Amino acid sequence: MKLLILIGLVLLIIAVHQLMRVVELSRQFKKGNEWSVKDSDNAFNGKAMLAFGFAFIAFFFWQADRWNDNALPAASSVHGLKIDTLWDYNMYIIVTVFVLTNAALFYFAYKYRGTKDTKATFLAHDNRLEMIWTIVPAVVLAFIIIFGLKYWNEITDRSTDPNKVTIELYAKQFDWSARYAGKDKTLGSTDYRQIDGGNSVGLDTLDATGFDDIIVKNEFHIPVNREIEFKMRSRDVIHSAYMPHFRAQMNCVPGMVTTFKFTPNKTTAQMRKDPYVIQLMAGINKVRELKGDEPVEFDYLLLCNKICGASHYNMQMNIIVESEKEYNAWLAQQKSVKPLAAK
Repeated sequence: MKLLILIGLVLLIIAVHQLMRVVELSRQFKKGNEWSVKDSDNAFNGKAMLAFGFAFIAFFFWQADRWNDNALPAASSVHGLKIDTLWDYNMYIIVTVFVLTNAALFYFAYKYRGTKDTKATFLAHDNRLEMIWTIVPAVVLAFIIIFGLKYWNEITDRSTDPNKVTIELYAKQFDWSARYAGKDKTLGSTDYRQIDGGNSVGLDTLDATGFDDIIVKNEFHIPVNREIEFKMRSRDVIHSAYMPHFRAQMNCVPGMVTTFKFTPNKTTAQMRKDPYVIQLMAGINKVRELKGDEPVEFDYLLLCNKICGASHYNMQMNIIVESEKEYNAWLAQQKSVKPLAAK
């Protein structure tokens, strides 16, 4: 069998060689060099570029329309609405520049296609052009950067709301813990040297302010229309606390505490009734059904947005946004860490 394959390859090489000789002989009967470019060739290529330009731009808008209904729903936080507005302005600018630039590119490829009687003009420098393509992008980028910094400073500024809810998000490979300040509204201090199986977040057991703290896993609850202040720590590597529906993200860095705050404006129950969210979940559950998985309901999620190790993909935690009454009832059922401190 191997011998037959080898013979077949040899015969194929000989056949290709003979075919190339036929091609070489046929060239002798042609007038002129076949590699010389004719005006008809340039005209065809110019029209082809123009047609491709139309198809390319049309394909872009088709893609945008086809996949637009897979985007995240509208932001579920007060500051997130501003982020969405800034995002929309960015996209308007980017799409406008994209369409105009590519339209000009393909049109010029057609209009200035090569002919025997034309010669390209060499332009070494033009101060006006330099000023235009320097000043215009600078003004546009300045608008984006100024508003982006303004919103970022508002989000990361120190919270002054006396009615805020303070929560610590503690990251480690590969899960999250959430710690709530107790009645004193102050999180207890921590000491990494005290981390063990019964003290997973490293609470300082000599600090009485931490005796009423509450530690939860799997999911944490927050009240709607109330400012939530997050303090974030990491035990091992850099993680990133990412809450996409609230347009919130902050790195969790070993050895330091980072902060982020936002005010949720939609409960989990409200999101589950949103027509767009229902549509999204129907698509997700259709895929899950094909895989043999059970259907799921919408939940806000805390994800890790850093590739922090082998099980990074599994590092997530549900967030339940509910009314003040429901939140207080849930919090009253949680146990404080006082027994741990007493021990």
